Amino acid sequence: MKVSIIGAGNVGATTAQRLAELDIADVVMLDVVEGLPQGKALDIAQAAPVMGYDVDVTGTNDYRDIADSDIVIVTAGIARKPGMDRDDLLAINIKIIREVCANIREHAPGSIVMAVTNPLDVTTYAAVKYMQQERGRVFGMSGLLDSSRFATFIAKEIGCSVKDVDAMVLGGHGDSMVPLPEYTTISGIPLPQLLDRKTIDRLVQRTVNAGAEIVGHLKTGSAFYAPSAAVAMMTEAILKDTKRIVPASVYLDGEYGLRDVCLGVPVRIGKGGAEKVIELELTAEQEQALKRSADEVRQGISKI
Repeated sequence: MKVSIIGAGNVGATTAQRLAELDIADVVMLDVVEGLPQGKALDIAQAAPVMGYDVDVTGTNDYRDIADSDIVIVTAGIARKPGMDRDDLLAINIKIIREVCANIREHAPGSIVMAVTNPLDVTTYAAVKYMQQERGRVFGMSGLLDSSRFATFIAKEIGCSVKDVDAMVLGGHGDSMVPLPEYTTISGIPLPQLLDRKTIDRLVQRTVNAGAEIVGHLKTGSAFYAPSAAVAMMTEAILKDTKRIVPASVYLDGEYGLRDVCLGVPVRIGKGGAEKVIELELTAEQEQALKRSADEVRQGISKI
């Protein structure tokens, strides 16, 4: 198996490290900055004797090296800085996505493409249009990260293991995301049976602001440990065809009453990519929240 990562910044390089340690595919890391992917790839490769993985990790500035990739992960783009929201990134990052997709179409046209660059749902929509592949083979990593953040805050609040929390967050990867407490469980127990509404609302709000909270601490960068973990898990699900069901940003064609927009919804992940959208029964309030989230993503789409 072969996985190529476009972008050797914090998210891209940490994803390369996680995939190498999973020992499931050779990894190519590409960046426009000369020396950056080569140096980081060499560093990851030199950890192999200690960590015990046998895959090849290669750094390059040449798109020809991504040929025959099973999956191409797109992390290229600028990261948020304090005071910026995800939409501020749009003008710059959409140009990068256009160029990246053109090169993927030329050098790895048969690959599954996973978008990670923010604003995630808009860049995923752009990638779907640029790649012109069948639906499900181009999608974005978002909801799994948001769900992981929600689960983290829930576990700390309850005082339980994070392994026992199964959280669900739908909608856009931004301020309009839609956490679903009723579909969030702790060892099978619905969250509303363990926490009151006021506490849940507080945790939901922290989840919505989780990315900005990290940016505020870091000052000069954004999150990369948790995002790379989510990317690695979804990549493993594709390569091993494990059929994991996770929230991801996919192109909707009538599901949840929405069309021609990319939005975070539960999907089955396997060798075909995002193979099936899972439709949940939502309350009228949740349906409206999801529609508002879709409208916000459409505003971003209209700008490109």
